[in-house]
Amino acid sequence: RTWLDTVLDLPWNVRTEDSTDLKAARGVLDADHHGLDDVKDRIVEYLAVRARRAQRGLQVVGGRGSGAVMVLAGPPGVGKTSLGESVARALGRKFVRVALGGVRDEAEIRGHRRTYVGALPGRIVRAIGEAGTMNPVVLLDEIDKVGSDYRGDPSAALLEVLDPAQNHTFRDHYLDLDLDLSDVVFLATANVIENIPSALLDRMELVQIDGYTEDDKVAIARDYLLPRQRERAALTEDEVTLTDAALRKIAADYTREPGVRQFERLLAKALRKVTTKLAEAPEPITIDEPDLVDYLGRPRFTPESAERTAVPGVATGLAVTGLGGDVLYIEAGATDGEAGLQLTGQLGDVMKESAQIALSYVRSHATELGVDPKALDRRIHVHVPAGAVPKDGPSAGVTMVTALVSMATGRQVRSDVGMTGEVTLNGRVLPIGGVKQKLLAAQRAGLSTVFIPSRNEPDLDDVPAEVLGALNVRPMTDVADIVAQALEPVAQTATVAA
Repeated sequence: RTWLDTVLDLPWNVRTEDSTDLKAARGVLDADHHGLDDVKDRIVEYLAVRARRAQRGLQVVGGRGSGAVMVLAGPPGVGKTSLGESVARALGRKFVRVALGGVRDEAEIRGHRRTYVGALPGRIVRAIGEAGTMNPVVLLDEIDKVGSDYRGDPSAALLEVLDPAQNHTFRDHYLDLDLDLSDVVFLATANVIENIPSALLDRMELVQIDGYTEDDKVAIARDYLLPRQRERAALTEDEVTLTDAALRKIAADYTREPGVRQFERLLAKALRKVTTKLAEAPEPITIDEPDLVDYLGRPRFTPESAERTAVPGVATGLAVTGLGGDVLYIEAGATDGEAGLQLTGQLGDVMKESAQIALSYVRSHATELGVDPKALDRRIHVHVPAGAVPKDGPSAGVTMVTALVSMATGRQVRSDVGMTGEVTLNGRVLPIGGVKQKLLAAQRAGLSTVFIPSRNEPDLDDVPAEVLGALNVRPMTDVADIVAQALEPVAQTATVAA
C-alpha cells in the first residue's frame, strides 16, 4: 500500500512550462546575484537551445543525453547555494534542495529495497515528489562532503543520477520502476573539487566560482546586503546610510575572505548599533570611513607586505587554499655551522623538494645571480609562516629562489611584488594552477606587481578587468629575470644600510 501510494503520488506526466524569454531570464539572474557570468551564460544557453528545439518542432523533453548537470565549485560565501533558487526562477521551474553533507549510506540516494522494515525511496525520488513536477531544478548541496562506509558509497550511486546518457532510465531500489530524470536540471555545489571522485566529476560540467574583487564586494554590499540587513533591523534608507568609502574600508581592512558572509555579519553588527542609537536619539545617521571604529572596532587586517619584506631574505609568494587565494611569506636565513638546509612551517614533500631545487639552482648559478658562493656554505634555514598551517605544492619555487638570493646578497625584496611559479634546476619557470585566485589575493593584499609563468598567460582571460588594471602582471620564463626585477637595486640598499 505504501509503495502504491508513493508511485501514485509521483508526478509522472506533470511538467512546468519553461520560460522562453531569454532577456527576462537573464534579468532574474542579474537581479539576484552580482557577477557569476559563467553560470548565468550557461543557463541562458540551455534555455536558448530548448526554445529553438521547440520552434523547430523537435523533441524538447526527455531522452538520452538531454539533461543539464553542473557543479558550482568555489569558496564559501560566494553565492553557490542561493544561485540555485535564482536559476529555478529564471527557468520558470520548481526548486528542490537536497543536502548531501555527511550522507554515508548508498540507500539514501537510491532507496531501500521494499523487503526492509521502514523502507523509503531515495532522496532523488523524494525530491521529484516534493517538487510535484518531472522537470524541477534540483540542487545537490555540498556534493564534496559525501562520505562512505561499510553501507556503500553514495557518490557511486550518484554516477547514474548525474550522467545525462543514463539518467533517462534511473531505477530506484524502492520503486523498482524506471524514472526519467533527463529533464531535471541538476546543480551541485562544492568547496573542494579534489574531494569529488573523478568519475563523478567527469559527468558534470564544472563551473568555477572564484572569490569576489573589492569592487564586486562594494557593489554587492550596496545593492544586496545593506538593503537586506536594513529590512531585518527595521530601518529605512532615510534613517541610516553607509558611504561607498565606508563599504570599501570594510572590504579591505575588516574582512579578508573570498565571499561576503563576514561582510554581511559586520553590516548587521553596525546596523544593530545604529538601531540602539536611534532608540536614544532619533536622528538620521550616516556612517563614513572614520566612524567605522565606533561601530566595528579597529581594523583586523592591514597590508603587511612592506613590514614583512623590510629585511633581506623575505619574499612574498601566492597560494591557493580551500577558501580562495592567499599571500604566503617565505623567510630565508643562514647561521654558522655545517652546510645544509633546514625547513620549517609544516611543509609537504613537494614543497620540501621545491626548497632543495631552489637552493641547488642558486648554488649552481651563484655568479650569474650576484651571490658570493661562500654565503651559501652555511646552515640555511627556510621557514614558511604560519607554522600551524600545513602547506604543500610546487608553486613556491620562484619565491624560495628570490628569498635565498635576497638573504645571500643582503638586498631586500620589493614590498609591492608578489610571485608564483614552479622552478626547475635550470631556472625555467613552469606553469601552476589557481592563477585567478592568486591574483585576487594579490590585489586584496595591496601588491602592485605579480610575476607569473609565461605558460599561464591564457589564464589571464578569466581574471576580472579591474584586477588586471590594478596589478602589473608580468609573465616570465626564467627565474633569474624575476630575481633581477624583484630585488631592490644595490645602490638603494647600500644607502638604507648606511
